Amino acid sequence: MSETKDQAKGFVEDLTDQSDDFSRWYNEVVRKAQLADYAPVRGCMVIRPYGYGLWENMQRLLDARIKATGHQNAYFPLLIPESLLQLEADHVEGFAPQVAWVTHGGNEKLEERLAIRPTSEAIIGHMYSRWIESYRDLPLLLNQWCNVMRWEKVTRLFLRTAEFLWQEGHTAHATAAECQEEVLRMLEVYRDFLQEDLAIPVHAGVKSDAEKFAGAERTYSIEALMRDGKALQAGTSHNLGQHFAKVFDITYQDEQGKRQHVHQTSWGVTTRLIGAIVMSHGDDQGLKLPPRVAPIQAVVVPIWRKPEEKEAVLEFIGRVREAIGDRVRLHVDDREQYSPGWKYNEYELRGVPLRLEVGPKDVAKSAVMSVRRDDRAKESIPLEQLTTRLPALLDEVQAALLASARAYREQNTAVAHTLAEVEAHFAAHRGYVAVPWDGDPAFEAEVKARTGATLRNVPLDQSPWSGLATAERPVALFARAY
Repeated sequence: MSETKDQAKGFVEDLTDQSDDFSRWYNEVVRKAQLADYAPVRGCMVIRPYGYGLWENMQRLLDARIKATGHQNAYFPLLIPESLLQLEADHVEGFAPQVAWVTHGGNEKLEERLAIRPTSEAIIGHMYSRWIESYRDLPLLLNQWCNVMRWEKVTRLFLRTAEFLWQEGHTAHATAAECQEEVLRMLEVYRDFLQEDLAIPVHAGVKSDAEKFAGAERTYSIEALMRDGKALQAGTSHNLGQHFAKVFDITYQDEQGKRQHVHQTSWGVTTRLIGAIVMSHGDDQGLKLPPRVAPIQAVVVPIWRKPEEKEAVLEFIGRVREAIGDRVRLHVDDREQYSPGWKYNEYELRGVPLRLEVGPKDVAKSAVMSVRRDDRAKESIPLEQLTTRLPALLDEVQAALLASARAYREQNTAVAHTLAEVEAHFAAHRGYVAVPWDGDPAFEAEVKARTGATLRNVPLDQSPWSGLATAERPVALFARAY
């Protein structure tokens, strides 16, 4: 198991530094860490097993949260008749430039074009009009995990691709109050999921009218700040009111026997969250994955020089694996064609939260040497303590990643009172600018025109700016964004 230090070091030195070119660093990390690669179809990507394993863990945790709030999973068709999509004019106008169309079935031209699902309000609205008859059918709480297609002109792996994976929730309610309660409940589910499971702090708040979803009464979002100072919209929750219900004739008979239109919501997050993880936590050595979603939580690297050492090391690793069981997602890398140094760099690049080194000295002490990915802190852990110490260590890494991301956000959030101050900030800095805002769309438009920054949202929690915000002028967050 021999390889020069220079060769092992070069594995990481091939990676561009974040400070030199963050965009290039991002693309290199995604590909070198084997999260995804470019597909032969323009704007599409192939999610590789390591990236898909990350998505599966995220999906599992979020799906459990969604089901805990009373929602059920369903599936709706990928293809939507053009006549159905055209029923909702505002909606179609919003998505028209991004819709991909199916015009032929085999060699025959279709009588009606079929849209490849850019989102599912139209098809779901049509089905809800058939399913909902009485107040007893409400609320109707459905979610689907699926793919969608939006013909984007400028794409980037995970962050913006023509095809991506997501979940989209669609619910129907008897009253406006119940509808709004649902919108905020799911926004909180997203906020908690990102902070607790992905270690990404977010601001949950309401979008401006200029930034809301086409056809919605109100749009709420969770906004995260990436390590290059740009904001990323990480999830949305929309109050659709009765707009779609009137278009698709979704009514119910109330307790007095009168026909009423339902009130609807829709909400979703996408595989863009994988990009958020990369850009929130990564460093010049590669990924740092939150333990709760990491495909591999701990990698065991055997170390030996002599054949007799190899036998003892591998035997001890067998005992380690048996002791840990399914408490930790463990991977043993016993490939002999790569040196330990090469493996250290590889798993740092891939963001594995813990590395467990096992050499002859460790075997003699009946212990493993753990190395954290986030701060490289080392700790010798006796075999009999592994079952309790490893899960605790993973929790510590998870908490440290969230604390680091929070600290970065706080350090890169400024305050401004006037347009001139906002403009001066973005002339030299990135990050968030918190500005008291009275809802004037002209101010929002002027900021965008002069700086390229957009109003990300008006946070529901205004406590961080208690001395700045008022009821008439709550703080709005501006930032340049992905």
